[in-house]
Order: sequence, then structure tokens, then C-alpha cells
Amino acid sequence: MFDKILTANRGEIACRIIDTCRLLGVRSVAIHSDIDAASRHVEMADEAVSLGGQTPAESYLRIDAVIDAARRTGAQAIHPGYGFLSENPDFVEAVEKAGLVFIGPSAKAIRAMGLKDAAKTLMHEAGVPVVPGYHGAAQDNLAAEADKIGYPVLIKAVAGGGGKGMRRVDAPSEFADALAAAQSEALKAFGNDVVLIEKYVSKPRHIEVQVFGDGTRAVHLFERDCSLQRRHQKVIEEAPAPGMTADMRDAMGQAAVRAAEAVGYAGAGTVEFIVDASDGLSPDKFWFMEMNTRLQVEHPVSEEITGVDLVAWQLRVAAGEGLPAKQSDLRIKGHAFEARIYAEDVPAGFLPATGTLEHLNFADARIDTGVRQGDEISPFYDPMIAKLTVHGADRAQALAALERALSDTQIAGTVTNIAFLKALAQHEGFGAGDVDTGLIERDLDALTAPAVPCMRCRSVAAVVALGAQAGGQTGFSLWGPLEQRVALQWGDDEIAAQVATLGGGTYRVSLGETGHQVARTSNGWSVDGQKIAAKAVRTKDGVTVFWGNTYSFTVADPLDRASGQLAGDATLAPMPGLVKAVFVEAGQDVTEGDKLAVLEAMKMEHVLRAGRDGVVASVHVSEGAQIAAGDPMIILEEQQ
Repeated sequence: MFDKILTANRGEIACRIIDTCRLLGVRSVAIHSDIDAASRHVEMADEAVSLGGQTPAESYLRIDAVIDAARRTGAQAIHPGYGFLSENPDFVEAVEKAGLVFIGPSAKAIRAMGLKDAAKTLMHEAGVPVVPGYHGAAQDNLAAEADKIGYPVLIKAVAGGGGKGMRRVDAPSEFADALAAAQSEALKAFGNDVVLIEKYVSKPRHIEVQVFGDGTRAVHLFERDCSLQRRHQKVIEEAPAPGMTADMRDAMGQAAVRAAEAVGYAGAGTVEFIVDASDGLSPDKFWFMEMNTRLQVEHPVSEEITGVDLVAWQLRVAAGEGLPAKQSDLRIKGHAFEARIYAEDVPAGFLPATGTLEHLNFADARIDTGVRQGDEISPFYDPMIAKLTVHGADRAQALAALERALSDTQIAGTVTNIAFLKALAQHEGFGAGDVDTGLIERDLDALTAPAVPCMRCRSVAAVVALGAQAGGQTGFSLWGPLEQRVALQWGDDEIAAQVATLGGGTYRVSLGETGHQVARTSNGWSVDGQKIAAKAVRTKDGVTVFWGNTYSFTVADPLDRASGQLAGDATLAPMPGLVKAVFVEAGQDVTEGDKLAVLEAMKMEHVLRAGRDGVVASVHVSEGAQIAAGDPMIILEEQQ
């Protein structure tokens, strides 16, 4: 076993790797950007090396700097985690050339699976089922190939990922435009505009198999269902897949092992399959999509149902040991779910968010996280806060545990997707195991509808806004109850409350025609004499009440109500980011929907458009500028 390894990553996956290193008695080295200098993974590691910079390109993606950090600290091996350099064969070769061990597959295996068209040809030769389609190099007769396959078809970039360079086409008349859009997007994202064409599956499920190899032989650790997706991004994963039959599990497992052994795979990897679930699950209706040649984000659910520490297995095999287990040794125990908690504004279209985690209290569940209370969600990296994983004796028990854990998770200081995740956990179809990749989009309005705080919740918020603590007072009056006014904002709703201090931690709150008596003691909150299961915290800008859902209120200062208003209609930055392009100038006429600017934040580009017809009064940003959330970008002249 190694004495010391370097983790070439950040956030929750770096912390996850360091946890296993501690268990194995292996010393760990962290690397970090300037922004991450005081981060959790740096605090956990035995040593840390600064790479400088802010963005990934200035830090975590600098191959020479990463290898130099390993050499200087005496690390014998490098674990790449996932993302960043984890599937970069040039990095693997550079690590090995430096006399270090790469904890993962060979550069040859990564290259073999890196291009979707070549990988599918290889899989077909290995006897792995492949989706009917065209995977050839020639790109001059793609419309004819689509006609042969039969519509609907899916155009996919061969070097793609994350849904980029992908288009569904339902009819021949739509093919040319869809192809041009997919190729343009692929070229911008990956520097490669070559595409493949596949048969589109009408009720697809995304089921993947966890594999593990030693470079010669491989085993599988059963399947995960990752069908709950939005825009091709996974949201909730589970293992095993609901409705899976023994015959299909065996067929998929064997196919995944053949795929891994065909490329001499070493370490943890995932073979992803598309499944036609229109008539239930059948061993003849699954096809290879791609292989992820790294540890997956959702690996905890596989660990929970097998009892295996995949990172420990990675270290052992990279250190020269053989496969830690035979296929016959592996068993499925119960059911597990993983939900990814992000800082994102769901009602605003799942926009990535930033903020300070002023209050952070995770539920009683497995939590993989790279943050602590008080940490900042930066615009430079992925806005994941944590992965929450639960395990139960069966699917129903695990699903109940997931809903409970999401309800018990408390995060204040930034908006999150917890309410959205909870709505998914309560979804009737998902609860019944009737899942496919289109479930979220079909029910998006219902799943993203914000929970509305009741009057009792608003009353508690009003009391907390005035600074009430357990058993404390907000003031006193010699001849009668002290009454104070407080103005709250929830979304677009303005809430005017009158709070009377009655003494002994008790308050009378009037909200228009509605009134409640609120009491705060060391045992918690009660409203109108009834104890409630709520917790409330005061944040820098307002109050957050946790009561089944998370309700965030802004505390308004009447003296500042009119301050900061801009003349005319202003386009404000929805989040911190880098201005990639500005399309207008002062005096220019614009029409509703016209592109005004492009803002890059958290690895995504966001197009900002005119909200109405008008004339540009002023432009406050330029290409290349770094701006904060709420900064004015473009202002239209006032309507006459």
C-alpha cells in the first residue's frame, strides 16, 4: 500500500478520498486554488499545496503544477477523483512519466472509451449490445443514415457529455437544422463537430453498472438507476434499479464486465446503458451508451448496497493487488438513494447560485460534502453543497428515509434545490418505480412550484426578525406590551407584521386580519399554545424558517425601501460571473427577447434577453468583466 497520495481534485470528492486514506493509514496531500485555500478538503489533508489562481484552468487543470506538487511532497500516487483531469489520458501519461502511479485506468483504456463512435464499434466487437445507429467517420450523408434508422433519432456529439451537442429529431424535415445546431455546439464545447446518430428510445431509462477491474479481469457491483434527470443531468440516483429482473441484471452485469475487460480496465468505472422501458424491463432491450472511466459522482449508492469501499479498492489495485473480491462474493443488501443538493434557484430556471452558508445542519444520513458552515459558494466551481445518501431494507423504506432526510436538512444563506428534491421523493410515479428520463420535464411545473409559508410560519419569522432568542425579550414597556412593526419579503409578497412583546418569551403577532400568539422557549417554538416542529435562524439579510420546507424571508428596512432603484428597466446580473459577450450599445433599439449579453457562471453560459421593446439607455459592463449578483448590466430608457 502507498504511504502518501495526492488528491488532484477539490470539494466533496477530495474529502471522500481523504476519508478512506485515513482509514487505510495513508497520508494525503491536497492541492488548491487561491479561493480554496481555507476549504474543507485542505483542512482535512495532512499536507496541502497551493496552485494559485481562481478558475480551474489556473489551478486544478495545470498538469505540470499537479505533478510538481506530488513530487515536492513525496506522494507516490495521484488520485484524480472525478471531473477535472480524471479522464484525460495525457494526464495519465504525464503522471506515469514522472514515476508516479495514476490511481485509475490506463491512458489506452481512457482513449478507447473517450469517443462515443469508436467505443460503440469496440463494444459491438466485444459482444456488448449497441443502440441501432450510425457511428461511422463519414459525415456527408447523415440524413440518409437517419432515414435508414427510422425516426425519431438522436444526434449526439462523439466527444460529448452533459447533453451538449445532442438533438432529438422527429421528422426528416427537421434534420438539417438540428444537425447544424448539434455540430456547432459540439465544436464550441469539445473542439470536435463529428456526430453519431442513434435510434431514439421512446421511454428510456438510464441504468448503469458499476464495474471494477485489475487490468485483466473485472467484476460488477450491480446496477444503479439514474433515470431521474433534467437536461441530461442526473438528479436522484438509486441502487438497485426498480423493477429489475434477475435475468436482466445478469445480462447487464455480464455485458458490463465484457466491456471493461475488452479495454483492460483497471479501477472503478461505470458502463452506462439505455433501456427501453415501454413494455417493462427485458434482457433484450438494453444497449451500451458509454463508459465513464473514473469513479462516478453517484458511487455511494453502490457502496451502500454492497458494503464495499470503492476508493479503498482503487488504492489497493493501484498498489499492485489483484481484484479484492470474486463476483460470487458480491451481494445486494437493501436499497439506497442519493440526492444531489445544489445551490441553485429552481423557480428561476435552476440558475446556479452563490452565497455564504450561514447555517448548515445536515440530516442523519450519509453526507458527502466539501463545505462547512460559514463557507462561501463560489461562482468559479460547481455549486454542489452535498450528496445525501440513505439506505433502507427495501425501496419503500429507503424512499421514506430520503424524504425525511431532505426535510431535516437545514441550509440558510443561499437558495437550494432541496424543495425540488423533496417533491421528487414524494412524486407518485417515482414512488411506484415508474421512472424514465422524461419524468421531470413532464411534471416540471408541479415539481418546481414553491411551497407557500402559512401565517403561523410568517408569524415565527416576524418574531425572529426582531431578534427574539430562546426565553429572550425584544423589549419591554412599563404600562403595556411593547409593539413593533416588521416588514418581511417572501418572493414578491410584502408581509407587514405588528409584533407585541408579552413577556416570558411570548409574542402576539398581527398579520392584517390574522393574529397568532408565538412563544419561544428552550424546548422550541409554539404557536397558539401548540408546539411546532420548526427551527428559525436569523441570517445577514433575513430569516430562514425550517418547517418541513425551507422558507427564506428578507427583512425589509422601510428607510431603504426606495434606495438603490434604477431609472428605467434594468437587466441585473442573476448571479456572479464573467461577461462573455455584450450585443448592444446605448441608443440601440431592442425588441422583447433580443439577446443583450452572455454571462458565464459555474461552467454554464446564460443568455440575458430584453424583457420588453425599448431603447438602450446605458451599458454598464464590457466583455471580460467579472460582476457580482445584482449588478446592473444594461438599462433601458423609461417607457413614456
